[in-house]
Amino acid sequence: MISAFVNCFKIPELRDKILFTLLLLFIARVGANIPLPGIDPTPLQDFFEAQSRSGGGSLLGLYNMFTGGALLRGAIFALGIMPYISASIVFQLLTAVIPTLARLQQEGEVGRQKITQYTRYATLVICLVQSVLLILTLQNPQRIFPDYDVSRYGEIILLGHGWFMITSVIFLTSGTMLLMWIGEQITSRGIGNGISILITVGILADIPAAFALTYQLFTAPVGETAQLGLGEGILMLLFLFLIIAGVIMVTQATRKIPVQYAKRVVGRKVFGGQSSYLPLKVNYSGVMPIIFASAIMMFFTTVLSQLGAALGANWLRDSGFFFQHGQLSYYIIFGILIFGFSYFWVSVMFKPVQIADDLKKYGGYVPGVRPGEPTARYLDFTMTRLTLAGAAFLTLIAIIPDGILFTTGVPYQAAQFFGGTGLLIIVGVLLDFLRQIETYLLQRHYDGFLKKGRIKGRSQGRTRQLVDTTGLQEGKTLWRWLIILFAVGLIAWGLNLYLF
Repeated sequence: MISAFVNCFKIPELRDKILFTLLLLFIARVGANIPLPGIDPTPLQDFFEAQSRSGGGSLLGLYNMFTGGALLRGAIFALGIMPYISASIVFQLLTAVIPTLARLQQEGEVGRQKITQYTRYATLVICLVQSVLLILTLQNPQRIFPDYDVSRYGEIILLGHGWFMITSVIFLTSGTMLLMWIGEQITSRGIGNGISILITVGILADIPAAFALTYQLFTAPVGETAQLGLGEGILMLLFLFLIIAGVIMVTQATRKIPVQYAKRVVGRKVFGGQSSYLPLKVNYSGVMPIIFASAIMMFFTTVLSQLGAALGANWLRDSGFFFQHGQLSYYIIFGILIFGFSYFWVSVMFKPVQIADDLKKYGGYVPGVRPGEPTARYLDFTMTRLTLAGAAFLTLIAIIPDGILFTTGVPYQAAQFFGGTGLLIIVGVLLDFLRQIETYLLQRHYDGFLKKGRIKGRSQGRTRQLVDTTGLQEGKTLWRWLIILFAVGLIAWGLNLYLF
């Protein structure tokens, strides 16, 4: 494993990609720590800490997780990359139901560029709307969070509301658009999927704080926080490794449908005759059902609280408690939504009729199943059963953090790493990241992460002579910029620690 990491920096092309990715991620983390002018994030952080310890901070914690902690810091990247993801999901769904967009996507690179351009425009609109709503929430946090007491926690916004609204909307929108550009640059010139890596790094940024909160449960005096002993700590570690292993297994699990291709004679050549398989993922929808279900639950909680406060209807405001964490109704509705969105996502993205037609066109068939419509029905039936297992797994993973929260007293900031959306995203992105690095290493005849032993064939010395060395100078330049930015960040952190 260590030798594989060392070999990553022996390949000039891979080294440049890794350094470029680290440089842009460093810029993204800097922006997540620069607060908006005229905002005091301390009251919001104190409120979140109090809610997290009492088990009620999961709503705000989920928002903060996707922004990499920028929301609680009141940073210019407080919206995170979620507006771009929302716009991408909307256009992905519209492409499946609107024929015009479907034809545009099939036009090749030109069509995909147009859809990407439309997605950027939609991201800009979503940013403008969400930034206004966020500023209104910070101005009157008690309307969304009834437990927020201004006399206890203090005012979050320190400037005049009118001018602050204009400048903050500009800063928040610009921050998200910059993150979108960073993600696209990482995808095209770096390593891995840029948007997914930005979210993953933001989630991983909470690990030190989560570890500190968990450590307090073992060391704090009795009476201040819930006490945990050595036995509970060992069980928590074993449970964490078990959950991670289960997530990896289900994420990678596939049902292999055997496919046999008939022989075709074209002139003097014989094509086909080989056997293959069609992989159907158990968790085909990924993490999307949990994101959709969480968004719906947040929407109902926010809308009912807002309407109840605006109309003075306590019954309407109290009905929002059915959608809050800790209530039995929340878990029932949440589970139903996860199952519903799992089947909805599969029905939109998985096309058994198209797959069956493609197999028939190229002379392929599933043994024991007639080509055409019977193959489509067989694939649809198989995917339906797989989706049931995947949805049950997603529901279990989604409620595990709440179980850890209420049974052990671990704060939500730490409990979210035992399951839920964050763990699914981390596992999926890191597996894809390592898979891409593995490809580069094996192409250069180095040992990889997943397999041992070099590919036999050409010697390692000859392979190294074939490596393009034109990117060496760019790699040195990236190193210099990375060191300069790291030095600036270290100096700023030291001054902030010394002065404040």
